[in-house]
Amino acid sequence: MSILNISNLTKRFGNFTALDGVNLEVNKGEVYGFIGPNGAGKSTTIRVLLGILKATSGNATIFGQDVWKDAVDIHKRIAYVPGDVNLWPNLTGGEVIDLFVKLRGTNNKSKREELIKKFDLDPTKKCRTYSKGNRQKVALIAAFASDADLYILDEPTSGLDPLMEREFQQCVLEAKQAGKSVLLSSHILSEVEKLCDKVSIIREGKIIESGTLDELRHLTRTILVVETKQPMPALQEVEGVHDIEVKDQTLSFHVDTEHLDQVMQYVTQFGIIKLESAPPTLEDLFMRHYEGAQHTGGTS
Repeated sequence: MSILNISNLTKRFGNFTALDGVNLEVNKGEVYGFIGPNGAGKSTTIRVLLGILKATSGNATIFGQDVWKDAVDIHKRIAYVPGDVNLWPNLTGGEVIDLFVKLRGTNNKSKREELIKKFDLDPTKKCRTYSKGNRQKVALIAAFASDADLYILDEPTSGLDPLMEREFQQCVLEAKQAGKSVLLSSHILSEVEKLCDKVSIIREGKIIESGTLDELRHLTRTILVVETKQPMPALQEVEGVHDIEVKDQTLSFHVDTEHLDQVMQYVTQFGIIKLESAPPTLEDLFMRHYEGAQHTGGTS
């Protein structure tokens, strides 16, 4: 069941096109990764979804409701965490969390306490004394303590240390298990890889790839590290082989996934002593799309 649907979404600022025909669908119980470098259009898309910006053209709905016209109703059922949290300086962290949780009409004290402990936050301190990481924790605790149906998280772990990132990942997985949906915008690829069921890559306002991680992996290359009894004289001429590096007796190279079978047949003729294979990562895929791309900058 579709929770969030974006169809042919375009947003222009004067002559600049920040979003150019974006399509995206998040289903119930799904964690959806929305990735791209700063300036690619992630935050602009999220501002449209939150009803902060009005789209130039196209449609965007959450829970079947229009994100611009029905923003007030939609906000009752979503939780949003930005990448740079600004809080009221004279309120304590605990007061801010309580305020956000009350606004959403939930009051689960035990969940609040559990999250404060999990994220190691001192809720009695005034917000003006908090570091960036602690401000981020306040927003995350407020989001996960409320019983939202959709979590929209825009670079949510910026400023968090690795231990807290792990706690955050746990919260996302728990939300998913409870049947909630998550749209996670990030440029931390390892985070997306651990958490997301599906991914869309955005570049310069356009979605350039979408799918599950398995579907996207065929677009990239497997890394092989091989040592053979006899030298392989014509490896560079084998179709699908790239970026050969020689170190002592060991060769490392990239292989297009669709040519892996014939490359292995070629290699085995020379007597394999050692063979290591690493599956393509999201980072490989991401870099392949961005290598050589003339980045013109823009709005994130």
